[in-house]
Amino acid sequence: MSDFAIRLDKVYKRFSLGERHDSLRDLIPSLAKRAVKRITTPQLDKQEFWALEDVSFEIKKGESVGIIGHNGAGKSTMLKHLSGVLQPTFGSIAINGRMAALIEVGAGFHQDLTGRENIFLNGTILGMSRADIRRKFDEIVDFSGIEKFIDTPVKRYSSGMYARLGFSVAAHIEPEILVIDEVLSVGDATFQAKGIAKMKSLLRSGATVIFVSHNLRSVAELSSRSLLLQGGKLISDGPTSEVIQMYMDTLRASHRRMASHAAHISDIEVRSATAKRSDFRAGEVAFAYITIEASEPVRNLDCAIFLQDDGLVDIFTTSCERLGMPLISLEKGQASTIVFSLNLHLAPGRYHLSFGLQDTETGALLDIADNAATVLISSDQNVSGHVHLYPTVSVAAKQSIHP
Repeated sequence: MSDFAIRLDKVYKRFSLGERHDSLRDLIPSLAKRAVKRITTPQLDKQEFWALEDVSFEIKKGESVGIIGHNGAGKSTMLKHLSGVLQPTFGSIAINGRMAALIEVGAGFHQDLTGRENIFLNGTILGMSRADIRRKFDEIVDFSGIEKFIDTPVKRYSSGMYARLGFSVAAHIEPEILVIDEVLSVGDATFQAKGIAKMKSLLRSGATVIFVSHNLRSVAELSSRSLLLQGGKLISDGPTSEVIQMYMDTLRASHRRMASHAAHISDIEVRSATAKRSDFRAGEVAFAYITIEASEPVRNLDCAIFLQDDGLVDIFTTSCERLGMPLISLEKGQASTIVFSLNLHLAPGRYHLSFGLQDTETGALLDIADNAATVLISSDQNVSGHVHLYPTVSVAAKQSIHP
């Protein structure tokens, strides 16, 4: 028996830019032209483009694979092909197993029906039998956390309640292959943690999970392997940490820094003790390597590091001088690399590192690298905020209270 769950072989998808036909006379030649194209080699007209171009990969049963990329990279088109909504222009897609696609949380809900009624409606749409829905009903309601409102029409739900109920139904389908898109961002931090735990439970049961998302922290936490799409092409397929690092490098490739002064920051790299990485567990140590090059002799330079949250609010900053390191002096053509060691006692989330280079004698800012690196923090504990205090909790001995 074959051990693959999904296999794509040289898949192309062609779309047209604003194609319109105002008459039958124009439409018939266009349809004939398309029919000829389908049996020839891939080619494009001026008003056409490849949403997917020559994409091939195989996902084995039980794998968890993330699909990431910039807006317009082809992720949504890929997801629609995997879920059967679209068919490729060229190439083939083979699905080996019972699949469920969780693309839009709450799709199929009827606004005038209660939460209870919508569980049965939505579950049926997603492929569950009524017997399965009855068997899992209490578990679905408990998971959603909206027991009190289960007999209230969903049109009276908040957006968070609506999304949580939709995710709860979909998360209990128990398919052999599950394709999901951004749904782990619904609800509050507690519910998101439950969603991650549920996905991990599905993986332990042997399900295959394909996760299409911009949430790189969730991708890093759920997927051991990832695919990077760019312009409809598959440009990287490998361990998630390496693929995320490549993605972050492409995001910063066009970043322009102030490199017109006597010295500038020429390279930045964030690593663990053994490899270049973007994803870390809370409490791990990261090393930021900053290379400074001089085009003229420079004296008494200081390099600062800034850590920001996802809202770009500063939560930590220091510098070489503040840490007691000698100031940097270089001759023309020389370079020096300094290393900041960071104990990442951070709550789960996405954080950004920026760096600045200053002449301490004149106060001039010689270079700045905004959002030059991103670190993704995950944790086994369900905590939120900025810092991670590694909490424990216990119950004190009961005491009798006398009046």
